Amino acid sequence: MNDTSMDIAAQGRLVSFLDQLGEILHNKCRRASFATYAMGLLSDGERKSMEPIAARACGDPARADAVHQRLQHFITNGDWSDAEIRRAAAQYALGAITQDECIQTWIVDDTGFLKQGSHSVGVQRQYTGSAGKTTNCQIGVSLTLATQTRHLPVDFELYLPRCWAEDARRRREAQIPDDIGFRTKPELALQMIRRAVAAGLPRGIVLSDGAYGTSSAFREELTDLGLDYAVGVDPQTKVWCMDRLRRRRGSALSVRHLAIAIGREGFRRVTWREGTKQKLWAHFAVRRVVPFHDDGVAPSVRGDLWLIMEWPDGEAAPTKYYFASLPRQITVKQLVRTIKQRWRTERVYEDFKGELGLDHFEGRRFRGWHHHVSVALCVYAFVAAEQARRFPPQTRGKTRHNSQPLAA
Repeated sequence: MNDTSMDIAAQGRLVSFLDQLGEILHNKCRRASFATYAMGLLSDGERKSMEPIAARACGDPARADAVHQRLQHFITNGDWSDAEIRRAAAQYALGAITQDECIQTWIVDDTGFLKQGSHSVGVQRQYTGSAGKTTNCQIGVSLTLATQTRHLPVDFELYLPRCWAEDARRRREAQIPDDIGFRTKPELALQMIRRAVAAGLPRGIVLSDGAYGTSSAFREELTDLGLDYAVGVDPQTKVWCMDRLRRRRGSALSVRHLAIAIGREGFRRVTWREGTKQKLWAHFAVRRVVPFHDDGVAPSVRGDLWLIMEWPDGEAAPTKYYFASLPRQITVKQLVRTIKQRWRTERVYEDFKGELGLDHFEGRRFRGWHHHVSVALCVYAFVAAEQARRFPPQTRGKTRHNSQPLAA
């Protein structure tokens, strides 16, 4: 969204939104730099890194370098709170998004930021779903809140591989704070989830893939926080099966072996939504199970949960497995449709990178990366709020699956 596509009322709301965030920044110079950077991300410019943003913001080419230097200081070295800014932006957008719908899910995922060199903080050769392969990139872990038709990213953390977290020289060059050590992706996700709970954001069912859900520590903390979940798990994850009286049956076995033992005849077809070309469906089977832990604690004192097994058409065997801590009365279709809401982060990353310059940051420092992402999250929040006002649920019948562009 840019100035020319906003009516006077929307422009007024943007000014008010930036003023609200400016109260958190305090300093007049910071407020001006924040507004300049935010407008640069909102603009139609092809490249949304600091130098081109400064050039577009400055009518006098002779002053562009000075504007660039101010933006660089604000993003790279500015002493302002990412957490406070992100929380305020999330609360602003949620006020509009939840006007007609409630939050249903919290989605944890990660995305890659492709890089050429080796000096950007956190960069290394690692797998990213963004490229579908192992490549030179940074990885950002995100938390997104979603209603039935809307989604709002509220937080991001940069994943620091051990080769960065444990290298004193790299830490010094990237100005990584002393209290930031190596943390796994599930630990980063839990950090953001704790912040969201502390901020009082409306709760939802936590969704994730197996990179997070396989961790028993991740699942246990979600339970301790009072959050239900529906998360992917590794095929080798072991479980005890339960009978109707919630008694353990047999020895522990992997979810993959259990699915194969059930056989194709034990799976039923479930459609979860209309795709762009056809209905999306697969075969599913569900069982009540207790996750296996070789720690001497009896299965009878552990909580049982749903195991959902997915067997896509054309595959020789089931390929995906999920644990869900949802009520026993839930239907298979409800379980499947809840799990499949995780697709929304694909759209978040597509919009974020394609329209708002999420992956255009060219700085190398830890604080700079997080400051850039914070401004991008604020811009996304404003646009998401405007979309919610312009396209309330009852007017979206002609736009299937919230497919209007982000900058509508």
